[in-house]
Amino acid sequence: MSEPGTLTFDQLRTFLAVVDAGSFAAAGRRLNRAVSVISYGITNLEAQLGVTLFEREGTRRPKLTGAGHAVLAEARTVAGGIDGLKVKVKGLLDGLEAEVNLAVDVMLPARRLGEVLRAFAARYPTVTLRLHVEALGAIAALVLEGKAVVGLSGPLASGIDGLNSTGAGSVAMVPVAAPDHPLARHELIPAGAGRDHVQLVLTDRSPLTEGRDFAVLSPRTWRLADLGAKHQLLREGIGWGNMPLPLIEPDLVAGTLKRLVMPDDPGGMYRFCGIWRRDRPPGPAASWLLEHMVELGHADANMAGAGDV
Repeated sequence: MSEPGTLTFDQLRTFLAVVDAGSFAAAGRRLNRAVSVISYGITNLEAQLGVTLFEREGTRRPKLTGAGHAVLAEARTVAGGIDGLKVKVKGLLDGLEAEVNLAVDVMLPARRLGEVLRAFAARYPTVTLRLHVEALGAIAALVLEGKAVVGLSGPLASGIDGLNSTGAGSVAMVPVAAPDHPLARHELIPAGAGRDHVQLVLTDRSPLTEGRDFAVLSPRTWRLADLGAKHQLLREGIGWGNMPLPLIEPDLVAGTLKRLVMPDDPGGMYRFCGIWRRDRPPGPAASWLLEHMVELGHADANMAGAGDV
């Protein structure tokens, strides 16, 4: 029986690039190599393994063979292990960052953010922090563009190509309106009544979720790029909308906003995830910051499960 030859990580990376990009040409652009170099690398890999990985005849795009599918799963495991090793080694070799750029979702409770940043300042007094507060897909865009090394994003960042992510708790979203708004006059709002009134909706400043709506019930909307402006317009009775519960709890107590009981409630839990670029692992300070954001998020989620948000 023949034995496979010795493989290189570069060969596996080329193979994965062809699979993920969909063609030899696209893989070449991704790896900044000529198509002939990609093709030669795949041919050598097939020779080393002794199997054909792609069907090339009668198709414009390379299609994985049965053997190719089997190799793909193992190749991803190996590549993931190498990436993990590189992350660990980079953390050992790198010194402390002079500056950390952090992007966070505007829905993140201020108390949670303040608690982590206060501890960060005490632990890393020489590290400058640059904080970006954005909405929806803009957090992932900042991390992908390299303008932030780590981010605390909403659920939209999960599964975006090029990003690693980890769960980081959640916050309750509730529909509210001013006490003199027509919807606030009902103890139990009739189904569909929200569609008859203006809904204030937070919009995305990034192209990642451009044109997509989230928890929008009414065809009549005002689009706002700032959560603070949305908060103020809700108080003014201009419309109704969903807000993070910790932000508007003082309003509920003071009576400046009223929580709406809607059978088609568009609220629910807004889930956060910590994100970073797969090819740019965070350094020691940024890693500490992300880890503690995630830990506090899980702690808050456990408290919410016990009836405290």
